[in-house]
Amino acid sequence: MNDGLLIEVRGLKRHYDGGLVKALDGVDFAVHRGEFIAIMGPSGSGKSTLLHLLGALDRPTEGQVILDGEDLSRAADLDSVRARKVGFVFQLHNLLPDLTLTENVMLPMVSIPGSNSARRRQAVALLEKVGLGPRAHHLPVKVSGGERQRAAIARALANDPPLLLADEPTGSVDTVTGDQIVALLEGLRRERGATIVLITHNEELARRADRIVRIRDGRVERIEERRAALTPLRAGN
Repeated sequence: MNDGLLIEVRGLKRHYDGGLVKALDGVDFAVHRGEFIAIMGPSGSGKSTLLHLLGALDRPTEGQVILDGEDLSRAADLDSVRARKVGFVFQLHNLLPDLTLTENVMLPMVSIPGSNSARRRQAVALLEKVGLGPRAHHLPVKVSGGERQRAAIARALANDPPLLLADEPTGSVDTVTGDQIVALLEGLRRERGATIVLITHNEELARRADRIVRIRDGRVERIEERRAALTPLRAGN
């Protein structure tokens, strides 16, 4: 694998109903380490299917997703891949209502060796990182929608994954809060060197990415370069 690439997608297909439904029908592109990619397309174009394949939630019918040097089509344990390499941020935060924000952030750490006290310290530190230190011990119902989404971002960072996948992360909040969430993601990218792949219908938001991958009818329609040079970021840059 090219050391500058985190993701390579080669001839990716995902068909359902015996091939009658071609959600993805031959997708090729690559994502550099530290890059911010926006994926856009009309409803039914295959965006969510692509996100699921990139995030090791599903296997392709044909083709490959190579994530951090690992071919997901051949991985024996996709759950392990997700735990080590992928953080998810969805439109709905999906926090468990009966757990505090700290406990929600701790959940992905269960599969990683370590003590419960160390996990708790890490969770609180991540919540502080996203500006939720004073809310760390609150239940989700006791904080605002924007704060719940920030807690979901902290949870996505729990195991320090190289890849963050965001599916319409600003879709359920107001414009001001949405801008704050995107600014937070951009800051995490600068500080931690995270690679971000984001699905959005928001053109203004997509223009903040390095590149826009436009999908239609299960294929890449075009890729728009937003920046002249793609320089992989390192944590601390």
